[in-house]
Amino acid sequence: MALEIERKFLVTSDAYRSAAFHSDRIAQGYLCREGGNSARVRVRGGKGYITIKGPSLDNGLSRYEWEKEIPADEAWELMKLCHGGIIDKTRYLVKCGSHTFEVDEFHGDNEGLVVAEVELDNISQQFERPDFLGEEVTGERKYYNSHLTRFPFKLW
Repeated sequence: MALEIERKFLVTSDAYRSAAFHSDRIAQGYLCREGGNSARVRVRGGKGYITIKGPSLDNGLSRYEWEKEIPADEAWELMKLCHGGIIDKTRYLVKCGSHTFEVDEFHGDNEGLVVAEVELDNISQQFERPDFLGEEVTGERKYYNSHLTRFPFKLW
């Protein structure tokens, strides 16, 4: 199991779209989430994935994550078992300095929400900030995808 270290930010402009070198539509849902643990199923780029995450550590900066690729048709079947809604978003990949930012533009019940994440090697690693980064929201649960399925952005 790997330790995922990432920081999350709100996005202040759509400049990420023209800066992106790749984008994918993603559908994902949660089979369970309890005590900070979650089991997620996702379809991205025609491939399926199942992911298990542990509770957040270091004020939301890190958590344990295990992911396995599964056939897309099996992922779609598993999504029928998901609690709450399904997250629908487009992920844009934007290179800035030596890091790649994942910018998620949400659709459906979370339309209007755009967040960017950057994965780091350690919690104190420095990184170059693209111009579209706004307020840091690392560790704020309301921005977790698992939370957005139960409390979508349109209700805020």
